[in-house]
Amino acid sequence: MSGKIKVTFIINDGEEKTVEAPIGLSILEIAHSNDLDLEGACEGSLACATCHVILEEEFYNKLKKPTEAEEDMLDLAFGLTDTSRLGCQIILTEELDGIKVRLPAATRNIKL
Repeated sequence: MSGKIKVTFIINDGEEKTVEAPIGLSILEIAHSNDLDLEGACEGSLACATCHVILEEEFYNKLKKPTEAEEDMLDLAFGLTDTSRLGCQIILTEELDGIKVRLPAATRNIKL
């Protein structure tokens, strides 16, 4: 599967930045390649919660359920919500076209 989809990042002041992102990459990779402030201290190895993002319920429900390891890390995230996920674990697919990703106002870096 190749191609691109639209991803809108909502920055903590409410500003929106929409980018075209290649299918198959993670939200964390897309944020970094577009100079957005999403930390990712463990570089996607599921050892921190600094790439915590908040999704709209519509898109949250299109994702596979988080793994137990992701849920353990999410428990450490600052400002956890019912639609929180780790950006490193959200891999873009065609059905996520138009996804809106809210970047939390703060993160908590507790590395395991």
